Amino acid sequence: MLIELAPLLSAFLMWAAFPPLGWGVLAVVAPTPLLAALRRVETRRGAAAIGFAYGVAFYSMLLFWVKATGYLSVIALVLLLSAYSTLYALVVFRARRWGSTAWWLTAIGAWALIELVRLHVPFGGFSWGLLGYPAGEYDWTRGATQLIGTTGWSVGFVSIAAGLALFVTDRRRPARWLVLSLAVVTVLSIAGAVAPPSADGEAVRVAIIQGNSPCPGEHCPAENVQIFDSHLELTRTLTPGQARLVVWPESSAGSSVELATHPDRLAQVAAEARRLDAWFLVGSQRTLDDESFTNLNLVLDSEGEIVGEYRKKHPVPFGEYVPLRPLFDWIPALDQVPRDLVRGTEDTVFELPQGTLGSIISFEGAFPRSTRPLVEAGAGLLVVATNKASFGDSPVSDQFIAMTRMRAAELGTPVVHAAITGRSAFIGADGEVESRTEAFEADILLGTANYRTSGLTPYARFGDWLQYLAIAAGGAVVTAEWLQRRRDRSAASETEVDA
Repeated sequence: MLIELAPLLSAFLMWAAFPPLGWGVLAVVAPTPLLAALRRVETRRGAAAIGFAYGVAFYSMLLFWVKATGYLSVIALVLLLSAYSTLYALVVFRARRWGSTAWWLTAIGAWALIELVRLHVPFGGFSWGLLGYPAGEYDWTRGATQLIGTTGWSVGFVSIAAGLALFVTDRRRPARWLVLSLAVVTVLSIAGAVAPPSADGEAVRVAIIQGNSPCPGEHCPAENVQIFDSHLELTRTLTPGQARLVVWPESSAGSSVELATHPDRLAQVAAEARRLDAWFLVGSQRTLDDESFTNLNLVLDSEGEIVGEYRKKHPVPFGEYVPLRPLFDWIPALDQVPRDLVRGTEDTVFELPQGTLGSIISFEGAFPRSTRPLVEAGAGLLVVATNKASFGDSPVSDQFIAMTRMRAAELGTPVVHAAITGRSAFIGADGEVESRTEAFEADILLGTANYRTSGLTPYARFGDWLQYLAIAAGGAVVTAEWLQRRRDRSAASETEVDA
């Protein structure tokens, strides 16, 4: 009975580590019941059931907000992610009779590998629920993210959980791996507390315009025009000198009011840029033809001239495009995605008077690989332009801010997180949320951001090195065990021949 309940306990602890509760410390022990059950289960089918039950329970709770796009979307996403946890369970089950060291390394390496795969497969991946994200809840762990990244914290947390699982399931009570894991995590945390990342470059006053939507989660007549007008009206309440950079979120100038293709709308924003003597970053959508569009951030200088644009490189599958569309035409909900987004191809940065600015759009903020190239290209300040209007008053906004704060902490680069319906936020170079708005309110959030000029953090330079190291160690153990079994079988065959 305890084995059957273990994956559900792990799922609940994992869910509680993320917003809306955000009890991040639980991430350290959350995988322990799951791993302990996989040490005790007797059959492969039982192990698969444990992994699947964990996945269904955890992801159903974490991602229930996806129901706004249809219950079929929730079911498909939860089943996909549960397939990964099932595969993980089968790998760990295979190692249950190996030595404690081999099992510990396999449990860690397999977790790291599953996270790596689901960050890329299928359709570019999905990163909600990575074990390392709850590290962002505390200054002392968040500060060390510049060394190991979010994926590095996944490795650290699962190493403690696996060490604890060994301790509670093995009669010999091998504590050395638990002690080692705790020691390493403690040293990293102290380092993060003593020397957190910081931005020491020129300061710039920023205004985030959160114009809200007249019909969040729905489509109403002239919605794009109303959203544009709301952002413009708020911007007109600013006075010269309040901000040198004004940020309008994703889709605030969408399609029928897109600036580059509607000169009258461009003239209105350009007039504000000149009046405020400020640069603008405006989230936009541009219709290309009947079957395609692009999602982009436009940058205007203080004279109101468009100086460049960044086009979204990583669209939301089944939200901004339909992969393998002919295979999914039978799904009625996909009628809401009649056109496919044409991806951008460049990591574009913009030279502002105070420093170099990089920007990404919504879903991209969930992936370190979207922000690292911008910092490598010289960006000392990042803007995440998002919408989130489709998901109502759900935990999605808080979950997403928890992810983008880790992008800031990984790179030691401040983030301006701008959303149409909220929550918008200023995030410091150490990942601290310095201020934010409430959801579904038309508001202006004013703040000061310092450009980072002190070079790349270790994570920005070396990426997910700890994740790859864990995968390599686990892979080496699995290979060694496989080779040993081959030698044993060969020796047994020779013995039978001699007999």
